[in-house]
Amino acid sequence: MKAPTEKGQKIWVLALTSVASLMVALDALVVATALSTIRLDLGASIEALQWTMNAYNLSFAVLLLTGAALGDRFGRRRTFVAGLALFVAASAACALARSAGFLIAARAVQGAGAALVMPLAMALLSAAFPPQERAKALGVFSGLTGLALIAGPVVGGAVAESIAWQWIFWINIPIGLIAIPLVRSRIPESFGPGTALDIPGVALVTSAALGVVWGLMRGNTAGWTSPEVAAALVAGFLLAIAFVAWELRAGAPMLPMRLFRSRAFSSGNAASFLYSASLYGTVFFMAQFLQTALGYGPLGAGLRLLPWTATLFVVAPIAGTLVNRIGERSLIVFGLVLQAVGMAWIALIAAPDLAYATLVAPLIVAGAGVSMAMPAAQNAVLSSVAQTEIGKASGTFNMLRFLGGVSGIAIAVAVFAGSGSFSSPQTFSAGFAPAIGVAAALSLLGAFAGMWQPARRAAALTQARASA
Repeated sequence: MKAPTEKGQKIWVLALTSVASLMVALDALVVATALSTIRLDLGASIEALQWTMNAYNLSFAVLLLTGAALGDRFGRRRTFVAGLALFVAASAACALARSAGFLIAARAVQGAGAALVMPLAMALLSAAFPPQERAKALGVFSGLTGLALIAGPVVGGAVAESIAWQWIFWINIPIGLIAIPLVRSRIPESFGPGTALDIPGVALVTSAALGVVWGLMRGNTAGWTSPEVAAALVAGFLLAIAFVAWELRAGAPMLPMRLFRSRAFSSGNAASFLYSASLYGTVFFMAQFLQTALGYGPLGAGLRLLPWTATLFVVAPIAGTLVNRIGERSLIVFGLVLQAVGMAWIALIAAPDLAYATLVAPLIVAGAGVSMAMPAAQNAVLSSVAQTEIGKASGTFNMLRFLGGVSGIAIAVAVFAGSGSFSSPQTFSAGFAPAIGVAAALSLLGAFAGMWQPARRAAALTQARASA
């Protein structure tokens, strides 16, 4: 009678962590297509609209490792619940905002809540499933969470157009209020190492990430050679070096540098950073290409992205199962080569008179590729550390993945601005093609990073456990 109970508990863990992660991932992009409505309702400036998105992204990125560290120290389930409660409260504040400044502040708090939820969702999921089952569970988890990258702008536009932009945030309230008691009753508690918090490490990594992200996001507005951007990027990189130096000599480091001695850990994180940069850059422009260059509305654009979106549901769970048979390296390398091929294909054919039917095949190829790589990279990172360090590995993986996404958007926008504009379908296509070409190159670099994965590592681990 014990086995069904354990199986049921695993299903609850997978369902609850996936729903919570999907909710916080959606809010990273869900505001994008509602910005025009928010501008008219709140009288917001262009810069205020930018920070409506960026306040969430900044606090999310720079606090991810802090969230993982707090979970290890005070309990992953307890901190996960606290993150959900903070996210729900901030969502209500966003919906009640009557000024752009209040909305921006609430979005920053919402991002802090998300930073507690996302890394601990992966940590709780990994703790609930043994290594031989973890890859398949991560495949389902990444498929559901990855959907937010595509669905976010479409959901935001549909809600803002049919109801009101405030409902983008109100919808989080019932989801969170239902999830919190279920998490408390259905997910077992787990802890990381019982050591003191690494306060200097938290401060250094937060400041370093803030500097780099600030510089990347301000580059196109203030100018890449401006003192503000240069100072932010230099400070960010110097603080990152200081963080590494501190962690190497700290008695209880929040991120033990020895983890990066593992090829699986380092390669998996590098590949994830690069495929996220490629994916976010493409997501940022693809929906706009369908609307600005090809003339479809927000809902029409979302429907025409389904060949890309659907691969996450179909391919990611299959890839998660295959990890234990063929290992992570093959899936990461082959998957990111496929993503590069699909994006390069789109870049080559992009034109304002392009027939949508010609986009279907490259969208499927690109989507299938990244859907292979996602669960394999996650499994490589989380399976390369001890059970007690899963929280730290999860926080590192998510922070680098999200910073990769921010970097990818910044790079793609910079390339687009060099040869394109929004003034006409022709000028948009002229900038869109090279931007997607750069996204393809980033994916290819991710495939090269994946080649450093140990061959058939997961398969060998499964065989060793079976023979033990």
